[in-house]
Amino acid sequence: MRLLMFDAEFVKYAPTKKGWEEGDEVEIREYEFKDVVLCFIHTEPEDEEDKSKKITKLLKNIKWLCGKLNKKRVLLHSFAHLGEKKAHPELGREILNRVEERLKNAGYEVFQTPYGWFLDFESRWIGHPLGRIYKEF
Repeated sequence: MRLLMFDAEFVKYAPTKKGWEEGDEVEIREYEFKDVVLCFIHTEPEDEEDKSKKITKLLKNIKWLCGKLNKKRVLLHSFAHLGEKKAHPELGREILNRVEERLKNAGYEVFQTPYGWFLDFESRWIGHPLGRIYKEF
């Protein structure tokens, strides 16, 4: 699993084209989030065998950065371009849904971009030492 996180002043996106037949149903419009931790998450085939452990590490990293930034808003985005090996889309969707549920249960305000869609994307990332964090596990 690979995780790229940004301290974002804002994120805007608009779904443009469904890239996976089983992708989410979504209203085609612009969505905007302010003052959010943006998480690009890449799932790999080996994440299936120790899924619970990987989800725990993913949560710890997201909560750590949110704590350092004093933020409780998180936007999860499946991003299949951080590595060569890609998990089956169903595994990625399951992992993001479980992460969203657990973060919400811990008091975070959590959103997801539509799974299985190509998006027009616009964001402004804040420049400081914790503004961009990359992890592999």
